[in-house]
Amino acid sequence: MAGAGQSVQPALASSPGAEFMPSEQEQHGAPLVRSVEIPVIDMSSDNAGSRMAQAAMEWGIFQAVNHGVPASAMSELQRVGREFFALPQEEKQRYAMDPSSGKTEGYGSTLQRDVPGGMMTWSEFLFHNVAPPSAVNHAVWPENPNGYREANEAYCAHLRILTRTLFQRLSAGLGLEEGAMEEAFGGDDGVVFLQKINFYPPCPHPELAHGVAPHTDLSTLTVLVPNEVPGLQVLKDERWYDVKYVPGALIVHIGDQIEASFHYILSNGRYKAVLHRTTVSNEKTRMSWPVFVEPPMEHVVGPHPQIVTGECQAKYKAKKFKDYKYCKINKLPQ
Repeated sequence: MAGAGQSVQPALASSPGAEFMPSEQEQHGAPLVRSVEIPVIDMSSDNAGSRMAQAAMEWGIFQAVNHGVPASAMSELQRVGREFFALPQEEKQRYAMDPSSGKTEGYGSTLQRDVPGGMMTWSEFLFHNVAPPSAVNHAVWPENPNGYREANEAYCAHLRILTRTLFQRLSAGLGLEEGAMEEAFGGDDGVVFLQKINFYPPCPHPELAHGVAPHTDLSTLTVLVPNEVPGLQVLKDERWYDVKYVPGALIVHIGDQIEASFHYILSNGRYKAVLHRTTVSNEKTRMSWPVFVEPPMEHVVGPHPQIVTGECQAKYKAKKFKDYKYCKINKLPQ
């Protein structure tokens, strides 16, 4: 892992992928409150489903403990991620993404030292699909460090089981059949798992930088492994809240697709995509391992038919996920 003395050279700038940059009014101005913790939910408890639904409605995010993903699988995922970013820059550049040529997976960087009139962005990243097999291109997976492929595949196998449970409990929280949400996004064999590793090295001017600017995720759910260095913040009631590090926890974000497909729930409220951002440190390296759970690109997403009635008309139009993604990244009307 990089330390405060490591020299990090700017690399390939990337176009937005699983996240997007919001409008100016979304980025600044909200005060920071550090005293309230986001919900921490014991997945083994009898009331886990109801607490999860409440957190999804009120916060759009929660931390899951006793989630069933072995600590050893999470630790190994983190090990190979740390070792990849400790490689020489030339080695990382072998896997550089190039959206202009259609290569939208791989390594990239948004390290920018001089951004006139705005906040710097300060991160490196690596991302690629890990499931289903039909969506995976192992050519963009690093050959080094040893065990990278095995660690990612093992972690993803556990995460697919957890994601099914999350979908089931969130569906039940809306009064729907347990399989409704997963089916709406492509089914067990169709849902795509996009693994990303975020690497935020020490920044010389953290007060002028974001790791990632405020955004919501394009996904259905995002399930994230953090390291022990804080930096994730979420917006609630026009205030930013720090997300405290909970050892062994997975951080679960509600993404755009759940909000768009399950927006109207009559008397039960609604689940909302969480607006969040990351800060950086001038002393420590922060890392995170989010997996974006997405519909297939050609899959049509839109308001779920069970919750759109005569009294409750759809706010969002049904469209292919690839079209939704294009419109959002390019700030076009949905």
